[in-house]
Amino acid sequence: MAVTAQHVESLFAGEGSGHDWWHIRRVWQNALQIGKKEQADLMVVQLGALLHDIADWKFHHGDEEAGPKAAQEWLRSHNAPQELINKVCQIVREVTFKGAGVDTTPSTLEGKVVQDADRLDAIGAIGIGRAFAYGGHKGREMYHPNQAPQLHASFEEYKKNQAPTLNHFYEKLFLLKDRINTVAGQEMAQERHQYMQQFVQQFLQEWHGPEEAPAAFHLETNHPQAGVKTA
Repeated sequence: MAVTAQHVESLFAGEGSGHDWWHIRRVWQNALQIGKKEQADLMVVQLGALLHDIADWKFHHGDEEAGPKAAQEWLRSHNAPQELINKVCQIVREVTFKGAGVDTTPSTLEGKVVQDADRLDAIGAIGIGRAFAYGGHKGREMYHPNQAPQLHASFEEYKKNQAPTLNHFYEKLFLLKDRINTVAGQEMAQERHQYMQQFVQQFLQEWHGPEEAPAAFHLETNHPQAGVKTA
């Protein structure tokens, strides 16, 4: 495990889009915590967490198989059993969010644990920071009042999305609380979700004034998707 952690740290140290070593380390630690509570296979969980972003499609021209291939190559180079390789690569393949209209529930308990840990790092205070770091990395506006969020019906639509960063909260981040797989993960998600809601409400009030935010961006209820256009 330590060798894999060192390898991943060497690949992602100093990365500036929010998909850096510290993100991976937090996912690893959260996955370990959730995995213990859920009685998952902790070897599979830890390797899946450490390798979940080893070749993210977002940085490999949309190639969904780049991650599983890179994970497989690394594990094979260290003579891991094929059964273990298969389980870890399945996690890497299934972990990603693919759009509001796409079911991405992992097929194994270990996959659910890693996906939950990854999604927890996408929400809350750190999730906010990571969202704007990625938006800046991609040259996106923070917000555009005339560009409403879209709830993407397919992964292809989601991949093509170039919307401002604030839209990402409606298109993905606000959806994650209700898509956490494990009881342990759900408990951790509640406070983070509420913090994001408060942040976006404050952002919009500072931008527009409290009475002038567009209807699609109001957060008047616990259902922040209200008023958002579907794809």
